Amino acid sequence: MRRTTRFRRLVEADRILVMPGVYDPLSARLAAEAGFDAITCGGYAATATHLGQPDTSQLTMSEFADHYARLCDSVEIPVFGDMDTGFGNATNAARAMRAYERAGLAGVFIEDQVFPKRCGHMAGKDVVPAAEFLPKLKAVLDARQDSDFVVMARTDALAVEGLDAAIERANLYREAGADLLFVEAPRTIADMRRICAEVNGPCMANTLETGLTPLLPADELEAIGYALVAHPVGALYAVVDTLRGLFAELRETGTTEGWLDRMTDFEGFADLVGLPALRAREQAVLDFSEDLLRRHGQDAPD
Repeated sequence: MRRTTRFRRLVEADRILVMPGVYDPLSARLAAEAGFDAITCGGYAATATHLGQPDTSQLTMSEFADHYARLCDSVEIPVFGDMDTGFGNATNAARAMRAYERAGLAGVFIEDQVFPKRCGHMAGKDVVPAAEFLPKLKAVLDARQDSDFVVMARTDALAVEGLDAAIERANLYREAGADLLFVEAPRTIADMRRICAEVNGPCMANTLETGLTPLLPADELEAIGYALVAHPVGALYAVVDTLRGLFAELRETGTTEGWLDRMTDFEGFADLVGLPALRAREQAVLDFSEDLLRRHGQDAPD
């Protein structure tokens, strides 16, 4: 089954889909190893790990697409991506869609912020008029080749125009053809309930640890009415804290010996990154080549 089809079925299932946020192929492998059915990587984590910079529209479309191609190559599960504001007008957004499909993504979201955008939980956001966003959304929908590829429309209007306007925008985007809706950064459970009750389509919850939205477990979000929940930065924040501790101890003591019980080992890491399987594939093609040469009376190289 195509990853796009699997992802669409997960979104449409009765049970809420929980997606951890990853930031590189190694973290993607760890999420898959943990048993998650799908993963996501947004511009916040991608910009931080690529540039060491904040999420303010600094990555280009091609940088995003290359990053997503590496993520998709590293795991078999569906990957959900971030198109920011579409990287320009409707023509640019359509080109991004084609690049993202080639990268292997199973779905993507595009948002209605002004360019350069900000992380959805940052102050000072603004949104473009719906009349400016709708052509980009329609161009993305028209450009997709795989009808199972999930397109989500995100609105940041709540922080700028209020909840009523955000819900109105989400319903407008649904009518335009968006498969999934995302009203960013509600501050109360009551607002989250209104979003799920009044938006005419499946909604995503965005759980940003220490962010503006209440941190709720998946079963409570499902009861509220959400179809899926993303934890886009939890892994990133945990790694930052871990590395700070490791580097501080190494700087102070000159050794990492005190961290050995908090590290994987050499063999475990080799298993994680697939070294045994890689060696087995190398041996298999070598054996095939040697056998073919022998059957043709030729000696295989030493």
